[in-house]
Amino acid sequence: AGQLVKSKAAISGEYITCSMDWTLQYHTRYHSRWNNTSKQWNLTVNIPKDFLPIAVYLQCHITRGKLRSVMASPGNQKIDCQTGDQKLDEKIKEWLEYDQNTTTRAEILNLLQDKQYDELKVRLMNRLSFGTAGLRSKMGAGYNRLNDLTIIQSTQGFCRYLQQSFPEIKSSGVIIGFDARHNSHRFAKLTAGIFLHEGITTYLFSSIVPTPFVAFGVRHFKCCAGIMITASHNPKEDNGYKVYWNNGAQIIPPHDVNIKNLITDNMKPWPESWNTDIVNTSIDPYDEVFREYFSIIKKRYHYGATAASPSKVGIVYSAMHGVGCKFSKASFEAFSLPNFFEVKEQCEPDPEFPTVKYPNPEEGQGALALSIKTAKENNCSIILANDPDADRLAVAESQPDGTWKIFSGNEIGALLGWWSYFTFKQSDQSKAIDDSNVYMLSSTVSSTILGAIASIEGINFEDTLTGFKWMGNRSDQLISDGKTVLFAFEEAIGFMCDTFVLDKDGVHAAAVVGDMARYLADKGLTINDQLEKVWDRYGRHTAITSYFLCYSQPTIQKIFSRLRNFHGNNQYPTACGSHKIKSIRDLTTGYDSSQPDFKALLPSSPSSQMITFTFENGCIATLRTSGTEPKLKYYVELKSKPGVTTSGDTNNALLQDMISILVEEYLQP
Repeated sequence: AGQLVKSKAAISGEYITCSMDWTLQYHTRYHSRWNNTSKQWNLTVNIPKDFLPIAVYLQCHITRGKLRSVMASPGNQKIDCQTGDQKLDEKIKEWLEYDQNTTTRAEILNLLQDKQYDELKVRLMNRLSFGTAGLRSKMGAGYNRLNDLTIIQSTQGFCRYLQQSFPEIKSSGVIIGFDARHNSHRFAKLTAGIFLHEGITTYLFSSIVPTPFVAFGVRHFKCCAGIMITASHNPKEDNGYKVYWNNGAQIIPPHDVNIKNLITDNMKPWPESWNTDIVNTSIDPYDEVFREYFSIIKKRYHYGATAASPSKVGIVYSAMHGVGCKFSKASFEAFSLPNFFEVKEQCEPDPEFPTVKYPNPEEGQGALALSIKTAKENNCSIILANDPDADRLAVAESQPDGTWKIFSGNEIGALLGWWSYFTFKQSDQSKAIDDSNVYMLSSTVSSTILGAIASIEGINFEDTLTGFKWMGNRSDQLISDGKTVLFAFEEAIGFMCDTFVLDKDGVHAAAVVGDMARYLADKGLTINDQLEKVWDRYGRHTAITSYFLCYSQPTIQKIFSRLRNFHGNNQYPTACGSHKIKSIRDLTTGYDSSQPDFKALLPSSPSSQMITFTFENGCIATLRTSGTEPKLKYYVELKSKPGVTTSGDTNNALLQDMISILVEEYLQP
């Protein structure tokens, strides 16, 4: 808050010099302690005479008690754009007409004043593409970033699509949640305001929540859709807009294309779209969702409900500066588990993610360094870590030699697949359900271990396209057909341990892993001991997953085009080094050489790149692009037959050799 004490203005050459003396009152925070501070400031701003506005907005950046910069932007005034590019000039004028956020207006005006025309083209000539993952991008001014205006435009298009799709939209409504990132609450309120101005019932969480709460809320309140403002584990500069359909699963085609088209038709903000005063008429679902979600978890079969003695396992938990701590605590309580030890530096929500370069527990030792430190200090053997929106879960365990094993997503999936079937058979539910009606699912780039479990145990397994949007929607179809879905997972540490949430759920999964660890400890086993037992029964599945960063779409296109024309037009490779290829599946084009008609069984999508090579030595390798990050990913797996004893080191050595050749011959970084 500021109070103007004195001001004066004078013409100085080509500038008007404005000098203002202010008393500024502001809040500072050190850890959790807030302090009120008052300080005298003098701001002097030089404004070009040909830049005369009716009003000037001053954006002051203060860091560590020092004024770092001041940006000035005009209020309501016509801007004279002369960049030499007529289309760019039109886009600049359009942006300044539509945008009412002073910060992002200033960004565009500063770029214009500095003649940063190439950057303006990047920002304004291309817009974010709405896909099945919704939107995810860096925050900032421009149509290709997330900001107030692009959130408004996206919500207007989505709102129109829901109005066309659901006659009951006004009464059934939508549910909206947000995480702890910069601008998430602001974006959520803008989103809610648009629906409310259209007379649509809107459930807006009053506080930060994990992403699974929105998926759960859609089904609980029977909403037409759900929206979660989050960028998951992306860097702090990013945010996102994630969309759920009325079944509580993420949207799949053709919804994404239909929404995208209606966004294009509704680019100009509606008269009330910037007005968020109406948000106080929304319904707060927080208490009801919290109560009902954990009530369901508590009723599910878990070992801790009947355990004869207290848990012997010490567990450390990290929220990775996200929302998860409070909710994972409640999940542990619902499963009769003792409290975990918090990684104090990471359990309070902080959008700056100050202790990690990337707030992604998948990143391994670097991301879990403080967790390992906390575990050693408290003599704990297990680490659990959610990502910032708590829909993913990482697991690590101390080993006899003092090192820590960070389990891969595929290894956790193998363990939870075994545990899901084991606990199902212990439950009363299994007495009324024949195994022939029981299913497990995983994405096509994940380990095939669930297929091996299903084959031996006499249940069903299906793989889907990459992403929980496919597994969630397929689970919904199976449930509608009277089937029971026990478990689904993807290698990117995403796990769905029940179907009351049709998406990955790191909050529930944390309690399930804690419960499994408790059972194993009572049997004198570690998690890694049990993983070896899984390999013994179902065959060792050794998988390695990694990625290259690639920011150039033409480079990606060139890589995959080369693979499709390796030996001439439409001639794929026949070998990788000395390893002969048995079959190839290309889910970008719909080609599958293993099928009689050469058509892939899974749906194809020309908008993303994915080719899978199956080798005669039993190895499977998939190359694909990420839908949310500038990554070119590879997944390689080698599986042994059940009952055949193989060494993990031997399999790893073979896989590393395969990867080296694959990268050198196919990717050529």
